[in-house]
Amino acid sequence: MARKAKEPTRRKMNIKRGDIVQVISGSALWRGKRGRVIKVLPKENRVIVEGVYLVWKHQRPMGRLLQGGRIQKPAPIPRSKVMLVCPHCDKPTRIKMVFLEDGRKVRGCKRCGEIIDA
Repeated sequence: MARKAKEPTRRKMNIKRGDIVQVISGSALWRGKRGRVIKVLPKENRVIVEGVYLVWKHQRPMGRLLQGGRIQKPAPIPRSKVMLVCPHCDKPTRIKMVFLEDGRKVRGCKRCGEIIDA
């Protein structure tokens, strides 16, 4: 009987699409780079960051719509290798959850204490 492949643990993602993040570990080519999150993949626990970890894709031409050739596109990187940049203090920070008076739950900066979500 074949064994079923173990799925990666699915954690709550505290990074959303459109956030500015900084790469904290990985290759020296992109460590320290900042970029906007294009897509969040919670099942794989990965994020796609604009301008970070660009790979070449060999595209076959598809009719008149897509031209063939080598195109460069961003690939997903593990969520643990990026850290959210606080828009108020402009530093990479951990995230804490803050409950507002009206009962909403929003993200907050651990460094300066400001609320990240508007």
